[in-house]
Amino acid sequence: MRRVQSLIAAPSTFIIDVRTRAEFASGANEKSLNIPLDELPVKIAQLDRRRPIVVCCASGGRSALAAAMLRNNGFAQVTNAGAWTNTCAC
Repeated sequence: MRRVQSLIAAPSTFIIDVRTRAEFASGANEKSLNIPLDELPVKIAQLDRRRPIVVCCASGGRSALAAAMLRNNGFAQVTNAGAWTNTCAC
């Protein structure tokens, strides 16, 4: 968990929350961008492969899928934070 927190503290890290829009609206890390898992394949080309990425969701299942998808598309610096609450001091 310390690794996730240090990554999130870095200004270059991009936090992607792959929960649905409704889930995201109920609470999220203020620095995260909501890209629901089903939209990630379409938006993946718009992401910067050079930046570290932390992915999160409600409990870790969807973020694990998102992390694998990103890695399979050439993203080397991907970390699965699991639940979105692991990305903030909420």
